[in-house]
Amino acid sequence: MVELSDTMSVACQSEDRKIFNELVHRYHKQAYNIAYRMTGNHADAEDLTQDTFLKAYRFFGNYKRDMPFDNWLYRIMSNIFIDWLRRRPKASIRSLDEPVRQEEGETVFDLPDSAEGPETLTLSRELDAEMQAALNTLSEDFRLTVILSDIEGLSYEEISEVMGCSIGTVRSRLHRGRKILREKLRPYLE
Repeated sequence: MVELSDTMSVACQSEDRKIFNELVHRYHKQAYNIAYRMTGNHADAEDLTQDTFLKAYRFFGNYKRDMPFDNWLYRIMSNIFIDWLRRRPKASIRSLDEPVRQEEGETVFDLPDSAEGPETLTLSRELDAEMQAALNTLSEDFRLTVILSDIEGLSYEEISEVMGCSIGTVRSRLHRGRKILREKLRPYLE
């Protein structure tokens, strides 16, 4: 009895291996192209593709045959890629005064002073105060919508989630809030 189940198990594994090999052959080029777009270089794309197919083979028993293989494979690929990014060392901090060593020798960065002049700072502070005063005149919903969009840079969808309203409402509030701000700031800008 044990021999029969072992024989069936080997036959199932052999069939799974055959099916998996066909899927690899069918999806390898497409998987590599996606990996290349994720990583940006040939070597990392090959590694990501290989790691993806290895993990897919290891967990092929968990794959539901009625689901599209490519979706399952790309989910594995994206998870592996995210793990790679997490394991990468973070950017190292260097002093701008520290020379950069290259094949040609050392290079020192000569950075211009990017600080604004006194006139620009004064005008900026004055405009900032006027802008804040104009923002304070807006109703809470309009003010929050304008701040989230124009200052924080959130998309309409993100603002909709934050404020718990529809995208149409976000667009309307943003349009009306900007219009009121233009009217309030017109004397200052002219």
